[in-house]
Order: sequence, then structure tokens, then C-alpha cells
Amino acid sequence: MIDTHCHLYSDEFIGDLNEVIDRAKKTGIEKVYMPAIDSSTHEAMIALADQHEAYCIPMMGLHPCYVESNYEEELRLVEDWLGKRKFAAIGEIGLDYYHSIEYKSEQIDAFSTQINMAIAHNLPIVIHTRSSMDDCIRVVEEVGKGKITGIFHCFGGDERQAKKIMDLGFMLGIGGVLTYKNAGLARVLESVPIEAIVLETDAPYLSPVPFRGKRNETSYVQFVAKKISEIKGLPLDEVIQSTTANAKKIFGF
Repeated sequence: MIDTHCHLYSDEFIGDLNEVIDRAKKTGIEKVYMPAIDSSTHEAMIALADQHEAYCIPMMGLHPCYVESNYEEELRLVEDWLGKRKFAAIGEIGLDYYHSIEYKSEQIDAFSTQINMAIAHNLPIVIHTRSSMDDCIRVVEEVGKGKITGIFHCFGGDERQAKKIMDLGFMLGIGGVLTYKNAGLARVLESVPIEAIVLETDAPYLSPVPFRGKRNETSYVQFVAKKISEIKGLPLDEVIQSTTANAKKIFGF
């Protein structure tokens, strides 16, 4: 299994990070991909990636919730990092209108700019979308269609949106929300081929049942895989093999 989205550098893991990584490895997690947030956490993420080289693999980018009046300076720092070392993707990037639309235009500009960065650096993108799915799809269509691929992280859209995303050549990142009652995602996934799905946790957030409400961690991705197996009527081994291959296809390593 591969956890395609996990914030292992979060302060919530300071006390037991080595144990969390050990549990992940014992569960059969081959790799963990870590999305960036903003410049305040870049150093911690890079330090963790250097400490666990080839296991904890970093992305680089500016999260939409951290797009503010200084976003252009943040984007310059992203570009600087891209010139310093290897990253798996540009992410997490996108649009988030859930709490506020004060910086909506800035979010759209930052998203478009980072898609172009990914195209220039030949990297996939990992997209964060909240209360903004159609706008995210539209920006990808306008800026990157046919030139970029990646993952719509924590996908929670409908069948129409899932089809549009797949038509663009993107994967759906599926995490703990799938295990929640009344989430509606299970019905949507019935029509999504396993070839378009990757596993994720978004740890320390969005723990799956039976750990909902507690800190999430990479080893819990197994519960997401089991739920996908149940929903799609596929053997668990097939779900694991397919989603692992899908992640490797997106990231290339």
C-alpha cells in the first residue's frame, strides 16, 4: 500500500513519529507522500524526508487555505525549492471556499501559477478542493488539460465530477471519509474503476472508522483499502495492488 497524502511532519506526531512510521511499515505501507502547506512547515517536511529518504517523500506547493496577501512571495519560495531538490509533485494546491472567499481571486491565481510550475518541471499535481470542486476542475481544464496529471485529494464529489476528473487523466484520492455513514461517497465509487483510485489518509486528519475523532496515521490506510474492497466487491489484494500501481503511475517512483 501507498499513502499518497499524509502530513507526517505535523506537530501532532512529534511525540511518537518513529513509532508511527514503524507501524506503517509493519502494516505494509511502502511509501508515504507528504504534501506541503506553506513556508512555515517546509523545513520540517524536508528534514523528515531527508531522515527517511525514499520512504517519506515530499511535495512542494502552497495550500489554498494559506493563500493570503503575501501569496506571491510564498510562490517564489516554492519555485526556489523546486530548484534545490527533487519533489514528487506540486501539492497540495487548489481552491478552498469553505471558511472564506476573501482571497478567492488570489487562490485561483496561485492555483493556475502552480499548475504552470508543474508543467514546467514535468511534475504531477495534488489538488485540495473544498466547496470548490467545479471551479477546480474548470481551472485544470483551462490551464493544464492534456499537459498535466495528478490526484484530486480527498475526493468527495458526485458521479458527474468524478467522470470529469477521470476524463482529464486524474486519479481520485480516497481516504477515511469513505468509511463514514451518510458520506455518499460509497455510491459514487461504485461507478469509478479501481484504475482511477489511490489510497490516502490525510493524517493527522480525517481518521477512518473505527478511529474517527482520534488522530489519524498512515497505518490506518488499511481500513480505507478494506472499505473499497467491500464497496466494489473486489479482493483486498487486488485493491492494494491496483491502488499501489496507480500511485506509482502518478508519481513515477
